Amino acid sequence: MQAPDYRGRSRLFLQPQNGSNMRSPGYVPGRIVPLRPPPPPKTQATAKFNSSGQEAHTTFGFSGDGQNNHAQVIRRRRHKNTLICFAISSLTFFIILAIVLGISSKYAPDENCPDQSYFLSNWDPGHDPNKRVVIGKGDLLRLQSDATVHSITIQDGGKLVFEDDASGSKNITLRTRFILIKDGGALHIGAEKCSYKSKANIILYGRSDEEDGVPTFGKKFIGVSPGGTLELHGSKKLSWTLLTKSLTPSGLPAGSYNFDGQYVRGLNVRVVDQETGQVLLMEKFDTFISDTESKKLQDFLKALPAGRIVAMAVGDSAEKNLLQETRLTIQRLLGSNQVKSLGYRQAWALVSVVGGSNTSCSESSRDYENHSTRGRAEAVRDFTTLDGQRFAVKAYSEWKLGKALSGFSIEAVDGVVLDLMDEVRSWQPGDQIVVASTDYSMYQAEEFTLLPCPECNQFQVKINKPPKFFHMGEITEGLDMRAEVGVLTRNIVIQGEMEETCYGDNQCQFYNFDTFGGHIKVLQNFTSVHLSNVELKHMGQQVMGSYPVHFHLCGDVDEMGGYSSGTYVEGLSIHHSFSRCVTVHATNGLLIKDTIGYDTLGHCFFLEDGIEQRNSLFHNLGLVTKPGTLLPTDRNNTVCTAMRDKVYGNYVPNPATDCMAVSTFWIANPNNNLISNAAAGSQDAGIWYVFHKSSTGESHGLYPDTKSELTPLGIFYNNRVHSNFKAGLFIDKGVKTTNASAEDPREYLCLDNNARFRPHVDADPLKPRVAALIDSLVSFKNNDHGAWVRGGDIIIRNSGYV
Repeated sequence: MQAPDYRGRSRLFLQPQNGSNMRSPGYVPGRIVPLRPPPPPKTQATAKFNSSGQEAHTTFGFSGDGQNNHAQVIRRRRHKNTLICFAISSLTFFIILAIVLGISSKYAPDENCPDQSYFLSNWDPGHDPNKRVVIGKGDLLRLQSDATVHSITIQDGGKLVFEDDASGSKNITLRTRFILIKDGGALHIGAEKCSYKSKANIILYGRSDEEDGVPTFGKKFIGVSPGGTLELHGSKKLSWTLLTKSLTPSGLPAGSYNFDGQYVRGLNVRVVDQETGQVLLMEKFDTFISDTESKKLQDFLKALPAGRIVAMAVGDSAEKNLLQETRLTIQRLLGSNQVKSLGYRQAWALVSVVGGSNTSCSESSRDYENHSTRGRAEAVRDFTTLDGQRFAVKAYSEWKLGKALSGFSIEAVDGVVLDLMDEVRSWQPGDQIVVASTDYSMYQAEEFTLLPCPECNQFQVKINKPPKFFHMGEITEGLDMRAEVGVLTRNIVIQGEMEETCYGDNQCQFYNFDTFGGHIKVLQNFTSVHLSNVELKHMGQQVMGSYPVHFHLCGDVDEMGGYSSGTYVEGLSIHHSFSRCVTVHATNGLLIKDTIGYDTLGHCFFLEDGIEQRNSLFHNLGLVTKPGTLLPTDRNNTVCTAMRDKVYGNYVPNPATDCMAVSTFWIANPNNNLISNAAAGSQDAGIWYVFHKSSTGESHGLYPDTKSELTPLGIFYNNRVHSNFKAGLFIDKGVKTTNASAEDPREYLCLDNNARFRPHVDADPLKPRVAALIDSLVSFKNNDHGAWVRGGDIIIRNSGYV
């Protein structure tokens, strides 16, 4: 027996018995070998089993086939376990890889965003108006902050990129006299696949009487010479849409209401429809002179349905014969607390709801003293129409300098909601918008600022003030009369820095404001030019060749010119500018899309020399196209007769036949595409197809005669024209293509009645193309889209004539 240790368990290590120091042959000094516990005692069953071990083996062993099956099962189990382990390991690996890649991609630069290139160096030039910056070979710069310099020339592979960030928190303003991009130079603000999210502002400064201009470009410009790249891509916005509900003056369906009266004695009452804000009843009860009038007032109020808005105001005095039961009726029906104590010549005004409690009542009173109430008793309450438009009803009463005054007003408050055809989630509070005129005068176009509108849906916006004019928002008798609504704000802005008034040789005899703005000019053999979602304001000059956007003698700018990515301007907002909108000069294959031209001087979308072809104008909006000075066709009556420096001798131009043709779309060659455009207000014409006998301007003599009257017409479809003073659409006349002389003293490029085009169908297979257009335009046949011509070609309304 083993002696138990102090815990009552057998000892693990034993001393040699009888003091013997004999050790086993495998003994290693210092090593303690644990002693196995003794085997259990043999029982009878155990002995029996051991004595017949062979029998036991036969009973519990496997045969050969069984052993193979057993081995296969084990192998299958091992294979299955291996697959499970592999699957779990693979899944874990890919999860970890996805997490790592996700984290990496979050912080890795986007190769589509030019400002995230590893090769750019941060650039902060500071503010030095005398610093002439040249960005040349090896200069790859990222502008991070505001800067003012004299000028910037980007050349020989140099690059300037505006920094951006994902949150759009950057706000960078660059002031410079000009930016010239040439010979491999590039200017990038955003990219086609990476719209710029922050705010970028390029201000082109300088006066027309300062310094010498750069040859070909002049002053205050962004210029792209051969080899230059200009890529400007702002955040995407819906450019323009249509009203779907008419917009009334004041913003209320029935318009605003105002009444101011003197010495209208008694209680003056207005009953207002709570659902529309319209005044339903106007009554006066002389409760000062007659208690019969008091009873009439009592019966009048009792007959009103619950919920009607009632406004009351004392004129002069009302208390003398205002019966107690009438006072109680006003108190019970309208919730007044002050009418019961109304005194002599006391000013009192109330606005309430029939059947409402004291909480629905707004009232005010002022005591009369020395022919004055020392202030106005004024009651105001806000309501909401069924359409969600908030409006205020106001009543007032007072004595002032011995005169008894009272009145009422109903006006929209907290902005006016516009209902629009397209989703406008991209329009933001603070954006400027313009609503086109739907009257005969283009000057009824109005500008507004957008307000926050959490209650608006995706087809609504709220403007900051009631309109002054009515703007149609319906399709009437099949004719689409809906006003265009365009957003003017973009997050990339190119603008001219202007003087407060006109100065120097800037046609100040015709304009009292500075007309020397900035301009963008692109020359032939540029590398790449794409402009999208950019705002251009205070651009253009009353100088030949200086326009907000000008493609100058560029030739083919699409695939035919070797450009894999066609050249375009898209989503531009050109407004409050001083010479045209987009000028296409001896340039073919340009796309002009979703661009707004608003409040500009001279022809807006302008194809210049008569040789421009294959250009597409798609879904552009032009409105408030005013007269300019550059060409005779730009001029109005006054300017036409005053500018005589280019006529021969003492000839006095005839405005009706020489000038007065300013147009929103001036198309000098039929082989161009006009699709879904809107000409929504011009001094003279909306769209004018003019037929040049030969190329004009700088193209004269460089190209063969185009014979535009024999040229097949491009696509002309779904265009809208309205609110033009002289004509909706002109397909007529030409321009004079010879210089002034004794034989013909008129100015070069004036209207030429001798070139009046009269299409007719004959054996020439091309002439019917133009003749068919004329025929479609004079048919005035309604179609499903509400156009006045067959085939959905054009909508012409509120214009002089076709």
